[in-house]
Amino acid sequence: MLRPGINAIREMTGQSFASGCGLWSVEIPSPIRVCFFGGASMDLSVIILVIIVLLGLSGVRIANQYERAVVLRLGRYQAIREPGLYWIAPVLERQVTVDMRTVTTAVERQETITKDNVPVKINAVVWYRIFDPKKAILEVKSVDNAVIQVALTTLRTGIGQYTLDDVLKEQETVSTTIGQKIDLVTEPWGVKVERVEMKNVEIPESMQRAIAQEAEALREKRARLIKAQAELEAAEQLRRASEIIMQNPAGLELRRMQMITEVDAEQNTMTIVVMPSEFVAMARSIAEMAKRP
Repeated sequence: MLRPGINAIREMTGQSFASGCGLWSVEIPSPIRVCFFGGASMDLSVIILVIIVLLGLSGVRIANQYERAVVLRLGRYQAIREPGLYWIAPVLERQVTVDMRTVTTAVERQETITKDNVPVKINAVVWYRIFDPKKAILEVKSVDNAVIQVALTTLRTGIGQYTLDDVLKEQETVSTTIGQKIDLVTEPWGVKVERVEMKNVEIPESMQRAIAQEAEALREKRARLIKAQAELEAAEQLRRASEIIMQNPAGLELRRMQMITEVDAEQNTMTIVVMPSEFVAMARSIAEMAKRP
């Protein structure tokens, strides 16, 4: 029943047929041999070549400019791949990509006690980056979480070494000291802490009122000192003016006339009685004579 169909195919393709795959097969001048019963057998060399090409392509990797790839061969450290196109051995090697950019991490609010026993709540921000990908992968598990935990504990213990005034007034110094302590711990992990900043400092309401009263007292003290200094300078100037006037008595008359002119310019109802200086001198002489025995 198959022969008429086979003869027709022979006439159309001009190929010969022979049994070889089970029923009938077409002999085509190529490495591929097609069987009529539905199976396809490929030449062994073609299969091996395809497998090799696929394995080779599966090992191609690309790293961005801000990334480094730590390559492990059979679980052991092999090399660090730079940005760009590179190749790793499939099955035998695997890679772990590390981001080299600066990471900004917010440290959750910590409640601690200052050196002068004042409870405070502090929020902080930490900036850090990985400078050694090998250490960041081989020396610590989950380097990001490790840095955050170190920042939490260091912030809590570091604030306890300062008074409340230092925490509020010297935040830059306190932040720098805490950052140096965090960096000292994270350096063996290949992590550099670039900066630490205290974002918010919360103190009890009663302490806020006490600080406000202290600030008000300081302002009042400063105002009184300024006023006293002004009075002292004014008295010094008056003393110098009186010395100048005593050297020339006519200056006193000029000052009296100037005062009258200033009062008259204000257009008020004040009445001024001007007595000659001779009367004043005569009254002073009479008083001195009355005191003599």
